[in-house]
Amino acid sequence: MDTDVLVAGAGPTGLTLANELRVAGVPAVLVDKLPRRSELSRAGGVQSRTQEAFDQRGLLEPLLATGEHPPGTAHFAGIELPLTRGRHRRPWRSIPQVVIEGFFEQHLAAQGIHVRRDHELTGIAQDEDGVTATFADGGVVRSRYLVAADGAHSTVRSLLGAEFPGRPGTATVVAADVRLSVGDQVPMHTWGEDGHWAAMFPLGTDAQGRPLRRLVLGGPGRSLPREVPITEDEIRDGLRVVFGSRVELLELCYARRITNAARQVAQYRHGRVFLAGDAAHIHLPLGAQGMNTGIQDALNLGWKLGAAVHGWAPENLLDTYHAERHPVGAAVLRNVQAQSLLMDWEGTRDPDVAAVREIFTAMARLRDVQYHLDDMLSGMGVRYAMPGAGDRPLVGLPAPDLDLGGVRSHELLRSGRGVLIDPAGSFAKIAGLWADRVDRAGQGTGAEPMLVRPDGYVCWAAGPDDDTADLEAALGRWFGEPR
Repeated sequence: MDTDVLVAGAGPTGLTLANELRVAGVPAVLVDKLPRRSELSRAGGVQSRTQEAFDQRGLLEPLLATGEHPPGTAHFAGIELPLTRGRHRRPWRSIPQVVIEGFFEQHLAAQGIHVRRDHELTGIAQDEDGVTATFADGGVVRSRYLVAADGAHSTVRSLLGAEFPGRPGTATVVAADVRLSVGDQVPMHTWGEDGHWAAMFPLGTDAQGRPLRRLVLGGPGRSLPREVPITEDEIRDGLRVVFGSRVELLELCYARRITNAARQVAQYRHGRVFLAGDAAHIHLPLGAQGMNTGIQDALNLGWKLGAAVHGWAPENLLDTYHAERHPVGAAVLRNVQAQSLLMDWEGTRDPDVAAVREIFTAMARLRDVQYHLDDMLSGMGVRYAMPGAGDRPLVGLPAPDLDLGGVRSHELLRSGRGVLIDPAGSFAKIAGLWADRVDRAGQGTGAEPMLVRPDGYVCWAAGPDDDTADLEAALGRWFGEPR
């Protein structure tokens, strides 16, 4: 083997996975077909759950120190959810994709892991022991596993012949990074009477400290083929029909046309090859979910590949990647399609759509509705199906951040190992059998006993009787046979 894991694609998903493998102590090679890192941002928002995951690896504060990344207000189909402000420890923040990629690339380089660029994958072949990847320049890499994080037009997915069912794009809108002159305060989403609409949110500042915004423009007659160049005049016209003279374009930094295609691969695992991020699912960039879903794919898969490489992975552990992440991706596609309908994304001015939106907007004023939508968008409501989830509320959810005698519980996950929180010391003997994979903490605190996976999800919580046999079964299920 040349390496244990070959990661194809150095976007946010691939970079996050490479770091997770590094934390797990697994040699990996990260390749990308682009000769240099793109300076364009396709995404701009980082959700609460993703920030928590970065915090668990000690990366969030350094990431936030890269510039001005203001917190924002969650929205669903342009309907703001103000009651969710301050609800989570880490609020939604505007952090452009280009910043995340630059940060992770520098972080990995400091650890001796460099992106191998200008590596165009042309062929893959797998057998019982590994995967052989060939490249356009004639190079060959042999690895135990291969992860495709190579985007919406994934070469690996095509080489696999993997089913990618769903809906093709039927219309386009313009998405641009711009500097604007905004006379009066304007809402995040604005609709004109003729069906034209605009959405904008902050992207922090550029290199000169000037505020940047992501602007999206759509409406009747604005759906053009993706290859048609976007001009400043097109942006100015779109702003004029929605805002009149209230908003003017100062500078166009970057623009592209996006479609409403919605697809998801039927299987995330194909033998020793795994699909993640946009290679596994594509949809409209609504609610800041696409990049975050891909990063969460990587966080779910990384430690499981580490367990397999180190030889302690329980049977079927790698299969849980598809079992856990495919339903999450499917749910994101559904809520994005619902948002596009409520927004009248194509500018149809359909009165039925307007009636539905009016009713939904009224419902969204209710606190419980806002909380439900916030959980959906932020990732904090993702609950993996696990044994014990039915009668123990914490199981399957992200672990709460607890004070364990001066140490925060999320800090314990920086080693990439599992954590058993054992406040009464009741499980010291059984935990000792997995001491090479699971740390024990929380003695003398008032925390609830729970077992947390390396990705920060609770996979066991004590019942009324603190059942040792139940804990032993959970340790075996997620951390393999005891040493």
